[in-house]
Amino acid sequence: MSSARRPRAWRQWRAARNAAAVASVRRTELPGFQSGAPPEPEPSSWRPRWLNRNLVCLFAGRALRSASQAYLVIVVPLYLAALGYDAVHIGVMFTIVAVASAAMAAFTGIMSDRFGRKALLIVISLMTAAGGAVFACSSSFVVLTVAAAVGTIGRGGGAGSAGAFGPYYPAEQPLIAEQASDLDRTTVFGALSFVAVLGGAAGSLLAWAPRLMRQSFGLPILEGYRALFVLTAAIGLAMAAVVMPVREHHGGAAHPPGGRGAAPARPPGAPRTSGLVLGLSRASWRLVARFMVTAATNGLAIGMLGPLLVYWFYRRYGVDAAEIGKLYFVLNLVAAMPYLLAGRMATRFGSVKAVVVCRGIASILLWVMVIMPSFWLAGLLYGARMIFNTLSIPVRQSFLMGVIPPAERSSAAGMASFPAQAGSAITPYVAGYLMQQVALALPLELAALLQALNAALYYFFFRAVRPPEEISADTGERL
Repeated sequence: MSSARRPRAWRQWRAARNAAAVASVRRTELPGFQSGAPPEPEPSSWRPRWLNRNLVCLFAGRALRSASQAYLVIVVPLYLAALGYDAVHIGVMFTIVAVASAAMAAFTGIMSDRFGRKALLIVISLMTAAGGAVFACSSSFVVLTVAAAVGTIGRGGGAGSAGAFGPYYPAEQPLIAEQASDLDRTTVFGALSFVAVLGGAAGSLLAWAPRLMRQSFGLPILEGYRALFVLTAAIGLAMAAVVMPVREHHGGAAHPPGGRGAAPARPPGAPRTSGLVLGLSRASWRLVARFMVTAATNGLAIGMLGPLLVYWFYRRYGVDAAEIGKLYFVLNLVAAMPYLLAGRMATRFGSVKAVVVCRGIASILLWVMVIMPSFWLAGLLYGARMIFNTLSIPVRQSFLMGVIPPAERSSAAGMASFPAQAGSAITPYVAGYLMQQVALALPLELAALLQALNAALYYFFFRAVRPPEEISADTGERL
């Protein structure tokens, strides 16, 4: 039977099959194709096409970390105060923890590219477990400070933070990126942050456990705090356990990003240390240096805003811890949903434009919040500001992973985040002085100005740099 006399449905099926075969061949020729990656699972009615076992394990690890950070950032200062330490001791501890966290983040990035990201995640999780165990057993300030620095105890658990701060980040982000195609990478980062913020919201509720244990069982408040530190040790062990099944790919350099302005990959077969400085090639350093400048302005803004925002609410509106706690719980829930829209927004507008617009709007809303006449109006404005601010976070993370060669991603993440963490450790002192001696709202206004500067610098540095998925979209390619 000639092809002209075959049924029309059969001819349509044959044409569709041939088109799929051609698309499959073209896909293997794209720079972002990873021939060594495991085959994608068949899509189901409840699971996104990009979700696999490795991502489930990594998402679980981030959720556990975010939950512990959320209650530790509340409990640690109260625990130290209950032990008799004053505000100076608490400030010294958190400064040391911030500096140690920044240094370990840079070190983790370099070591992860050399020895493997999964191994470093397991080590960091065990360090968190050790820190929690020491907090449960000791009351010595020196011992507690060392434990907090080693385990990053009480660091990076603010409202909507998604647990992305500290040495965990440079090892985790590249491991996440290698599990997703270029087209899905930003969506995956958004889903990761969504899960993390929900974990943080649940963790913030655990901060009430010591009071509940005292009211229900007559347990001293110090023992209630120590019970949470024991839980932290258990969570650290669980974080290590859930990461162990993850399969890490070791051939990243063979499939580079390839976006416009991106750093070229190292030639296949070249030594890992050939021509690298702190784990980065010269081309990557040109990009990472720009990320470090923008991260520095963001870190200074975080230091002006984050640690003293609660104090500003208290002084400006006379609210107590219970009212602020309710607001922060709502903020965590509000911050969760925008993360799921990050991938669509980056696809629709482009990564750089999405970051710049969201950061610009967030800075304007922060400035307007300062002049609000009531606590809940200010909280409403701050919630709106968080929506735009959180929309930009997974887009920025995915953009960095997309324009850096896979074999250098951990080093890039560690070095790029170092100025932000260092800056956020310095400016709280300046913010406290300005609040006390100049004007209560001045640090918040400076934070808004710094975030606006961050948006302008981001556009200036990266307007001509494009990740591979945006190049593919322009040329009609689909990964």
